[in-house]
Amino acid sequence: MTWSFPIGVVQGTTIRIHMTFLLLLLWIGGSGFAHGGAREAMASIVFVCLLFLCVLLHEFGHVVAARRYGVKTPDITLLPIGGVAQMERIPEKPQEELVVALAGPAVNLVIAAVLFLVLGGVPPLDAAAELHSPGQGILERLAWVNVTLFVFNLLPAFPMDGGRVLRAFLAFRMGHVKATQRAAAVGQVVAFGLGILGLFGGNPLLVFIALFVYLGASSEAHAVQMREVGRGVPVSAAMITRFEALSPNARIEDAVALLIATTQHEFPVVDGAGRLRGVLTRDAMILALKQHGPDAPVLEAMARDIPQVALRQCLADAMEALQASGAPAVGVVGPDGRLAGLVTQETLGELMMVHGARPAR
Repeated sequence: MTWSFPIGVVQGTTIRIHMTFLLLLLWIGGSGFAHGGAREAMASIVFVCLLFLCVLLHEFGHVVAARRYGVKTPDITLLPIGGVAQMERIPEKPQEELVVALAGPAVNLVIAAVLFLVLGGVPPLDAAAELHSPGQGILERLAWVNVTLFVFNLLPAFPMDGGRVLRAFLAFRMGHVKATQRAAAVGQVVAFGLGILGLFGGNPLLVFIALFVYLGASSEAHAVQMREVGRGVPVSAAMITRFEALSPNARIEDAVALLIATTQHEFPVVDGAGRLRGVLTRDAMILALKQHGPDAPVLEAMARDIPQVALRQCLADAMEALQASGAPAVGVVGPDGRLAGLVTQETLGELMMVHGARPAR
């Protein structure tokens, strides 16, 4: 994820912090300082950091459960609105998705229970009503925060865990695609309700969450539909076959000439044997032109480690490789290892437009 930086690695999962999270800490600290001085500012920052530690543990609940089914999680990114675990794929078996989805909220429930035991009982509801107030004890507020995270994440709406739990239960009786469509529709209704509450209650944060939930539900339904379409299409039917390629000894100036002469945004770098060495994107090309000039070699600006799939594989394999790697394209290679075509996000979008325009059979 752009605008984020790593702070550590835990068992192969990189923990990243988004720059906006630091802005949140500055805002929290500034508000606390203006209200009660340096002591209150520090107390507010400590509470927010502990809160996001709970969020991080929540995400690792998903990570540990996903590893049981062979699903890796390359990274977790902490944002002001919560954490995002970037899994290679979402388990499609209902029982597996159910376990992975419930693992995160279960962590929050355990944390809350442990804090209640440490405190000697359930703290007063005042701590839950004034989570932002340093006047309440940190442990009391943290306990109620975890209860809130447990309840909120189980709302039946994507991208919250409750949306995946609902889909898993529906998938026991219907297909994964239809279950996703039903769960996404429920999520959009929930988002609409949250938006109404936020508008009439004067809570702009709730309106923002409603928008986030609505877009998340739509995105999940679209992604699942794409994967379903990809299973029935060979990658050779959806790849770019007419493209201009660059040689490994080409310069940025050569790439700029092709950029102007064609409509391409991604240029494969292919060696004399026809094998893919990397992909030079338009943005990387312009950046290299600014920083290093037109004589810079394309090898220094291109993206390396481009995933590759065989001609006989289905498009779904290329989609998964594109999502897992974050690369600008996937190379499609023939039996001899030579580059035969490319699959990009743009070609996938065009395929979905064509698929949606075809009359149903």
